[in-house]
Amino acid sequence: MTDVVDETCPDTEHSIDPVEASGDPEDTSVSLFEGDEGGLELAQRQALVTLLKQRFISARTHPRDWQVLVDHERALRSRLNDLFLDLQVDRAREVAWKRQAVSETGSRFPTLLYDAPWSREETIVLVHLRDRLRSGVAGGDTRVFIDREDIVNHVASFRPPHATDEAGDERRARNAVTTVAKSGLLIPTASEDRFEISEAVEPLLPLELLVELVEALQKANGAEQAGDEADVELFEEEAE
Repeated sequence: MTDVVDETCPDTEHSIDPVEASGDPEDTSVSLFEGDEGGLELAQRQALVTLLKQRFISARTHPRDWQVLVDHERALRSRLNDLFLDLQVDRAREVAWKRQAVSETGSRFPTLLYDAPWSREETIVLVHLRDRLRSGVAGGDTRVFIDREDIVNHVASFRPPHATDEAGDERRARNAVTTVAKSGLLIPTASEDRFEISEAVEPLLPLELLVELVEALQKANGAEQAGDEADVELFEEEAE
């Protein structure tokens, strides 16, 4: 394996310390266990694992891993590319996420990811969060907050006219809030019923995808099996 590391070329005008030149290779080793052939340092490996396990990382939710990514983006991108994954980085919003790489020939690469569609209710929550975030930022807010009941009531507004299971619909709406919060897109606050909306919502839900989701929701809302038809793959898949 070819290691990708950031190295500064030595200044040829300065002599090399004979002690450093003949020093023990172990002094600069990144080996962490017996037989370790990896080329990344501990912090880089931790950031790589976080990228593989999480839908995204951000400076807000993963400050340590984000800083490592900023400092060693090329090395981490290389390791992800080895796994047929592409690293996406939004430096303005300080968010990074992975996507399945697409072959230039149209063939499908092996994947470590599996499809993880969001339910109808979860999709409604995500679209609502994006709208609230954009509105808040446009109004000058640096951080945008939202209450659990606000989200639940918004989901309820999409209930099909023929729906009769109000208790079941509310339960699914509340479960959707919990799922989205677990994904990191709703950041907990001191109150369990109030959240901060993650800045990752917008780059992970671009305008073209938003339009498709709204159309799908409108179509599904008039169908008999709305819940089944509205499951969508909003983000890239989760790692297995």
